[in-house]
Parts: sequence; C-alpha cells; structure tokens
Amino acid sequence: MPASPSTARAINDRFALKLLQDEGPLTATQLRTLTGLSRPSVADLVERLRGAGLITVVGETGAQRRGPNARLYGIVADRAHLAALDVRTQGVSVVVADLLGRTLAEATLPIDGDATGTGPAVEQAVGLLERTAREAGAGRLHSVGIGAPGLIDPATGELRDTTGLPAWHRRLVAALQERLPATVLVENETNLAAVAEQRLGAARDRDTFVLLWLGHGVGAALVLDGKLRRGASGGAGEVGFLPVPGAVGLPSATDCGGGFHTLVGGAAIRELAARHGLVTAGDTSAAAGVRAALAAGPAGEPFLDVLATHLAVGAAAVTAVLDPGCVLLGGETGHTGGAALAARVAGKLAAMSPLSTEVRVGALGDGAVLQGALLVARDAAQDDVFGPQG
Repeated sequence: MPASPSTARAINDRFALKLLQDEGPLTATQLRTLTGLSRPSVADLVERLRGAGLITVVGETGAQRRGPNARLYGIVADRAHLAALDVRTQGVSVVVADLLGRTLAEATLPIDGDATGTGPAVEQAVGLLERTAREAGAGRLHSVGIGAPGLIDPATGELRDTTGLPAWHRRLVAALQERLPATVLVENETNLAAVAEQRLGAARDRDTFVLLWLGHGVGAALVLDGKLRRGASGGAGEVGFLPVPGAVGLPSATDCGGGFHTLVGGAAIRELAARHGLVTAGDTSAAAGVRAALAAGPAGEPFLDVLATHLAVGAAAVTAVLDPGCVLLGGETGHTGGAALAARVAGKLAAMSPLSTEVRVGALGDGAVLQGALLVARDAAQDDVFGPQG
C-alpha cells in the first residue's frame, strides 16, 4: 500500500534533515539532486521545515550568486540541547552539545564517594552538569545520555544495584531522572562504547562484532546484525563471570571474584605486570603495566604473551557461542595495548578456535563511552524534534 501524502511528507522531511545533518548546509538545488524530489516538492519541503523552525537560511553559495537558488539551508542546531555523562568509579565526565551533537562545553570532576558520602557525591555530579549546561548556554536540556558500569534493567531503564559499584552511581541516576525536565537515558558503559565504535569508530564496516572493554573490570558489548543486544535481564556481555581455564576459582554471583575477571581485570593485570618486573613509575593503573611492557621491548614480551593468552581464552568462549567475526579491544587497557596486543590476541585466538575472527583495536579510546552517550541523547532528541525516522 502506498504511503499517504502526510506520511510521504514526513518521510521526505526526515530524509532531508538527515542529509542536512550529514552533508552540512545545502541549497534547494542540491536537495533536489540528493532526494530525487521535484522542484515544487522541494520548495514545499523547505517551506514546511522553515515554518516549523527546523531549518533556516545560513548563507549563500558563490560570490556572485543571489536569489532563492543561492540560499544555503541549515538545521537550527540550538533548537534543542543535549548532555552526556560518563559515570566512573572515581568521578564523572560531562559534555553538553547542540541538536547536531556538536560539543558546546565539557568538564570532568573526580568524586570520592567513600570520603564525601553518597549525598554530597550526587550533588557534586549534578552541580557539574548544571554548570556545564550554563557554560554552553543551554537553558534547558532536552535529552541526557548516561553511561555507567553495572546492569540496566531493560524493563524500567534503571541502573540496578550492583555489588562492587559506588552507591552514589544509582542515586545519581535517580536524582537526574527526578530533577531534570529532560529525557534521561541510562545505558551500560560498554554498550555505549560499542554504539560509538559502530557509528564513528573501528566497527563502522561491521554489522556483527563484540567489544571487549578492559578497564577496572572487564565487560563485553554484543552487536548482532546491526543491533545492540542486551539480553533478557540486561546482563548480556557480563563476561567477567565467565568460568574459564586459568582463573582463580569459579566466579561468584555476589562479587567480582573468580572467573574471567581474575585473569584480565585491572587488579589482575597490575599483579601480572609486577610478577614480570615491569616498572610503572608510581602509576598503579593496569594500562601502565601494558605501557611499560611495550616500552621494554623483548623484556616485555613474556608479559604481553600471557596477557594475550588470558584475553584470548575469554574471547574464544564468546566467539564459540556468537561467531561475531570481529572482536574489538577497548577501554584504557585495550587502547594502550594497541595493534601490538591485538595481533598477539588474534594469534592466540586462532590457535584456540576454528572460527575466523578478526581482532581490532577500538578507534575511540577511553572517550568512546561519552561519545556513545551523546549519540543516544542525540537520537532521542532528533526523533522528538524532527519526528521518528521512516
């Protein structure tokens, strides 16, 4: 059944807005070429979008050209403002952007919830968001994307109580949902990193892949047939609980002990670096051990080989079930290890699994979570302001 005239107009309008977002300002002639619509249809479309306050004239093309055909139309980017938060164990990062996702202001604040208490920690984080929004000139936020470690209930969208994570995390999410006149969207940090890598980074050419996020803990995000898969309870990708060979005991349902986490979690990598005599100059992060191994040349290879084997053990379990064809290494540790670590993991994985699996390094580094949160917030705002995509 052909679309009704109103539906066809809505589809054409959204398509034109997508072109203006991707290509930048365009003339009516360029819109006709890119959309395939007739001159009268494009004229009506431009008039509708201008009347709705969604696009405006932003300039003219050519030094000598004048008149309607020379006008450049662009999206009214300040029609709505967005925010993204990356909530970590020891702090929070914030970015405020316009409707196109262009950054207007950003800030980071260390927060020690153990020292300050849950209430003050929440107020510090909320205050940071409010100050950053004011700095950006955003009077009201339309959508806020939040990335946090832990499980997100797929039915309610709420951050669930998760053992080992600061209490202020859950309180912060609840406070923002209660106090902001905005759409607040919460997602697991690793899932958001995968969204960013799929749309902006190393997985742009992949419909199916797994992201292994290596930081304080270890997690995975599953993108299958172009869609992020969260599982029945939101726990898809909780690979830290995988029972794997070489782990110190079986995993526990009540804490992070045992399982894959004991092989490649931050503490495990630090201990591995110490056993191999790698000096990190007072930097106690897991990434520092990887950095020291890479700088040590041949002396660092035994450490890298063991770490690659540990990573490949978990990757082999995931690939045996999902056959993703591609595994990305992300997080601070994965980013630091770079192509050298990825190549070692690929070699170990090929020896363990008959399934052809490429191992890549995430392209967006530690900022992938914040970029993913901003993409989610932008999608929500544009669906509301522009209308849903056809």
